[in-house]
Amino acid sequence: MPGQSRTDTQLPQLSRALLHLHKTLLDGERRSYERVHGRIPSNGAFLQLVLGDAWFAWLRSLSQLMARLDELDESKEPTAPAEIIALLAATRTLLTPTEEGEGFGRHYYEALQREPDVVMAHAAVRALFAQPPPEKECIR
Repeated sequence: MPGQSRTDTQLPQLSRALLHLHKTLLDGERRSYERVHGRIPSNGAFLQLVLGDAWFAWLRSLSQLMARLDELDESKEPTAPAEIIALLAATRTLLTPTEEGEGFGRHYYEALQREPDVVMAHAAVRALFAQPPPEKECIR
């Protein structure tokens, strides 16, 4: 669109890709949880587990990052490119799987090993990172 910077179009794309990744991760974690604990009786019960159960705690950092991205995308105020660059860097860092340690990287690595859909969603997000960084002027 004329008058829009590359980042104006990248933020909604990234937001959609992260939303799909997040849903894919949630679906996989639900299946894993149900194998151990039995069927979750309703979507409401599942939401309560996602919000409060330790099983799903590792996904909350991705949820928070996505909320911040959405805030920037929906803001009527111009967003400094440095803020967007920092958020993109945080996203890249968070979505770095690791075989070692604990926390998001380890759980993410395990999800990538067991869920082909997570691999595809991860690839879609990473492809967006291959695009050039935002321009120097304020965004919006």
